[in-house]
Amino acid sequence: MALDGIVTRAIVHELQACIGGRINKIHQPAESDLVLHLRTHAGNKRLLLSANPTYPRIHFTESSFPNPLEAPMFCMLLRKHCEGGTIEAVTQVGMERIIHIDVRTRDELGDLSIKRIIIELMGRHSNIILVDPATGTQLDGIHHVTPAISGYRVVMPGFAYTAPPEQHKLHPLEADRAAFMGAWQAATAEGKGSNWLVDAFAGLSPLIAGEIYARAGVSGIAAEIGLNPEEAERLWGAFNGLMEEVRSQNYSPMTGENAKGKSIFSAVRLTSAHGEIRTYSSISECMEDYYGDKALRDTVKQKTSDLLRFLQNERNKNIKKLTNLEKDLSEAEDAERYRIWGELLLPSLHAIRKGDTSVELINYYDEEQKMETIPLDPLLTPSENAQRYFKKYNKFKNSLAVIEEQMKLAKEEIAYLDGLLQQLNDATLSDIDEIREELTQQGYLRDRAKRGKKKKKNDRPTLHVYTSSEGIEIYVGKNNLQNEYVTNRLGKPNDTWLHTKDIPGSHVLIRSESYGDATLNEAAQLAAYFSQAKQSSSVPVDCTLIRYVRKPNGAKPGFVIYDHQRTLYVTPDEQLIKSLPNTVKNG
Repeated sequence: MALDGIVTRAIVHELQACIGGRINKIHQPAESDLVLHLRTHAGNKRLLLSANPTYPRIHFTESSFPNPLEAPMFCMLLRKHCEGGTIEAVTQVGMERIIHIDVRTRDELGDLSIKRIIIELMGRHSNIILVDPATGTQLDGIHHVTPAISGYRVVMPGFAYTAPPEQHKLHPLEADRAAFMGAWQAATAEGKGSNWLVDAFAGLSPLIAGEIYARAGVSGIAAEIGLNPEEAERLWGAFNGLMEEVRSQNYSPMTGENAKGKSIFSAVRLTSAHGEIRTYSSISECMEDYYGDKALRDTVKQKTSDLLRFLQNERNKNIKKLTNLEKDLSEAEDAERYRIWGELLLPSLHAIRKGDTSVELINYYDEEQKMETIPLDPLLTPSENAQRYFKKYNKFKNSLAVIEEQMKLAKEEIAYLDGLLQQLNDATLSDIDEIREELTQQGYLRDRAKRGKKKKKNDRPTLHVYTSSEGIEIYVGKNNLQNEYVTNRLGKPNDTWLHTKDIPGSHVLIRSESYGDATLNEAAQLAAYFSQAKQSSSVPVDCTLIRYVRKPNGAKPGFVIYDHQRTLYVTPDEQLIKSLPNTVKNG
């Protein structure tokens, strides 16, 4: 990964398309993320701003994000000051990872004013801050920084905005040969290795520094021990050539791997990249593909850690219970042997004494009438030993039906919990709330909702809707509440329903009676991708009409039985899934 000053410059260059555009809507789908819905000369666009501490970024996005029912305070503040406003300028601070978006809007009195959204892409110190440029005062920040946290600057409403501390490095796009050589000589005198480029020039990442060395043909050993004058000249040539690409805004966004096999992306062509190289027409497209749902997955992982522990514990309990039941079953299946031992002991009581630990008797119930060794309890009389085996026989005979019923319930419980664990793996933030709600309804979790809290009037869950290449809507349930709604309430008798065969996964609905092979294949791909077999090949997917799908009485949420199915075999294709237009409809 290398979100450096060069990538930031490429983003700002691309965001010039926003100038003159109007901000129609703003929503905050996650704690650190904002989505601006823009109407520009080039059409409607969505701009993602993220101050995620692990994946900070800003780019145009084609993804859909859930709109929370209750907007966070920072989101409401942005709506108040920026919604309906026009973007006046998008600029970068030097070669730093700081972007200013100036928005012209009208205040409460109807007077024109400028508000500035400052996006600081600084790793764990990333922030999005709304500032009034006329006074330099902060209106608020998505992450507050109190005096107790930082003695350098405060990010709180009412405080003056202070930029992150300057690093006092050279501007790489303005550096000439003399400045470059001077920086090299200073680094050589201090005994610095290849990282001197990062230390000397603003906005350069170790990835770009490595690329400059690779273009100059300088070996790793020379990079570490220092360059001779000839190598320094070659390095200047490579540096100047790469900077000329950036100066002229000539970008070639790409993804690949570094020498250690770690995934990377860049705004410029990397000759040093390894693995599968993918190129893109825009930096936004590159970043969206690179980051994918990494940030969402991390956020979901944090939000679901307690649920994962709970479900794993419940699953382990049921596996242990099933193991014990299997032992009981094997003993219960020996019930007939206990009856025979009791029958053999009764006529032979005279031949046994109290204190014997076993006795050998002819087994008259065996065709070959072999000798049978019968274990005895030395503390019991011969008669009591016989009665003990009859009691065991009756106990196990009566418990067989109970054990089999308990085993069936334990297996169903394990399958249900496996389904929930799979759903958490593909869950969005709104999906997690619905899974918690389901577990509360099923009695697994206590209802922590405040008394008197109003429930949603609309009980429709979040719906994930994909559009096939033929323009047909495909609904995907990503948890049991969604699965039940899609299958039992949304689907019409002649709609097509799909689900992975004998594998936990999503219910998928093609909401049309008429469609082609492309739509069917894409629906099968969705069913396989959002299942436990996501990483497998030739995944079996059953498809049938909704009229043949039904939920048995008393079954767990999301469980159905079906018939009249045919089975398709598909290998999940992530790029195909990502290429399908999709929206999230909140209940």
